[in-house]
Amino acid sequence: MVRSIWNGAISFGLVSIPIKLVNATENHSVAFRQIHTADGGRIRYRKVCELEEKEIPSAEIGKGYEDVDGSIIPITDEDLAALPLPTAKTIEIVAFVPAASIDPLQMDAAYYLSANGVPAAKPYTLLREALKRSQKVALAKFALRGRERLGMLRVVDDVIAMHGLLWPDEIRRPEGIAPESEVTVRDAELDLADALMDTLGEVDMSSLHDDYREAVESMIAAKADGGAALPAAAGEEPGDGQVIDLMAALENSVRAARQSRGGDGDGDGARVAEVTPIKGRGSGSGGGAGAKKTITARKTAAKKAAPKKSTATKSTKSTKRAETAESAESAERKPAATKTTSAAAKKPAKSVKTAKKAVRKTSGRHAS
Repeated sequence: MVRSIWNGAISFGLVSIPIKLVNATENHSVAFRQIHTADGGRIRYRKVCELEEKEIPSAEIGKGYEDVDGSIIPITDEDLAALPLPTAKTIEIVAFVPAASIDPLQMDAAYYLSANGVPAAKPYTLLREALKRSQKVALAKFALRGRERLGMLRVVDDVIAMHGLLWPDEIRRPEGIAPESEVTVRDAELDLADALMDTLGEVDMSSLHDDYREAVESMIAAKADGGAALPAAAGEEPGDGQVIDLMAALENSVRAARQSRGGDGDGDGARVAEVTPIKGRGSGSGGGAGAKKTITARKTAAKKAAPKKSTATKSTKSTKRAETAESAESAERKPAATKTTSAAAKKPAKSVKTAKKAVRKTSGRHAS
């Protein structure tokens, strides 16, 4: 069972709910000790009284406020307990507001509120269910570790959790933080940034872990066994902060994110170009619009290819016409050959007539 760090009550109007305050978070960082590098001896801090110049045990150490002149004004626990603060032992709810109205910059430590005893179960459950149904959070004041604090109560599973909040005047204004020079961001760059965000998508928070802590623990284990420190993992060298080509960096980021998520990694960046028209995405017709664009692109490509075929046809016709003209020209250049051929063709015809006449004469002679 986790030890409570504060016992008190939630003041909900005239309803009082006895509760215990329990830390909701824990620190898993590897703790180091300061040592003397020459011999490995521990370096410790001792609490010494400046007047007596001797170490003082914790039981004899109290609180004090240093005045402007350097004098110390002692403050006892009884002095603090006697302050007229209703929040000394009470978490006083002052308002119920939408969760979105709380600036995350105000978030501080987180706690669980546990019902203290059986009689507290009913009012505790009542407040929990009221918070659930209203979909709001409760703003409250409470005192812890010598100061009054602001808190936000909300429901986590079946438990009321409280986040300590910084007071509004404790949040610094972000003056002089934003870039002072004017920068223009193009729509294409925003489209690629949006595509990168969509490609990275969401993540299961429970799958995230502290790689640095694991590496430190492995290194400590190796040295404890007498071995040397583990070799440094090969990684990319940090850049100088100057982006030469923002579009290329975004495209490469989208491609790398797809590969890490098990998607297709294109070497020519063509698929990245398909992602850039983001307008209209997110609605139900987003996929249909993309399909229409693809079909239109294919038709355009087909039209561009079509003229090549007709050009080839025209070329073929021109070639045939040229051959015909060349034949005609050749025919005109050789008229003598044509006439000679005609005369040669007529000679056999005359020889045939002469032969027929000779046959007739011979036949007449035989008849007489």
